[in-house]
Amino acid sequence: MGRLRIQHESIYRYARNVSFGRHRLVLRPREGHDLYVESFALEIRPAHRLVWARDVFGNSVGIVDFTEDANELTVSTDLVVVRRPKFPTEIPHEPWQVSYPVAYDPLETTIAAAYQSLSYPDDLETLREWLKASSGEINPYDAERTVFALGARIYKEIRYQRRMEKGVQTPAQTIQLGSGSCRDMATLLMEAARSMGIAARFASGYLDCMASEAGRASMHAWTEIYLPTLGWRGFDPTIGEPTSLKHVVVGVSNHPRGVMPISGMFSGTAGDYLQMTATVRIEKLVPERATA
Repeated sequence: MGRLRIQHESIYRYARNVSFGRHRLVLRPREGHDLYVESFALEIRPAHRLVWARDVFGNSVGIVDFTEDANELTVSTDLVVVRRPKFPTEIPHEPWQVSYPVAYDPLETTIAAAYQSLSYPDDLETLREWLKASSGEINPYDAERTVFALGARIYKEIRYQRRMEKGVQTPAQTIQLGSGSCRDMATLLMEAARSMGIAARFASGYLDCMASEAGRASMHAWTEIYLPTLGWRGFDPTIGEPTSLKHVVVGVSNHPRGVMPISGMFSGTAGDYLQMTATVRIEKLVPERATA
């Protein structure tokens, strides 16, 4: 079990006072049997109204309407989460293996289809050509290991490059450039899995690592695939590992745009916008003792 304190601050600066349109926040971690939010504090400046909602993916979404103009917009969170091992455990256990190609339960096919549909259909031929080099790694007895082998290949072949630009590269761009951010690598793995008929989604959250412990990190991204019985299983191609207690998921979507941490508009000119800075700091906490 892991207990973490996560502090995340984003500051947007402008040359003069501007007015802000409605903003959408995906910053509260997703709770479940493997993650518990012990505390969550959110601070937003300037003055605003805030309501919470659940989107179609089950994410907690903060909807913010601002009531005053300002030359700086600040969104900061301070939260404590408890991470617990997933079910089933990461230890290979033959009865839990799912064969490839994957056959989904008829009750799940309608939902699974939304996650099997490509977000970048124009890149399908490029993906298929890229996948040919991995044909020898396809394991007909284990779909999860097959996809995780693709993730390991991305880790080996795609050079990590932190990008501050908005959006993600298409899978074809990442393959051609041979480099990309965590968002780009997650998108490539997601689309590769979908091209093989496996339901996959984009996940955004936090990674407990040296950079985050030093307060020099930003939000992280990885891929999750859906398999019968196993459920959603994550792989992080940026570090070449399955997701673990180091990962804290905040939002999931069938498209990277669905889990942007902060999205919204302001009224002004392009020259009014100066810069955005974001910092993430993670601190390991001592697990609380159970009380009688």
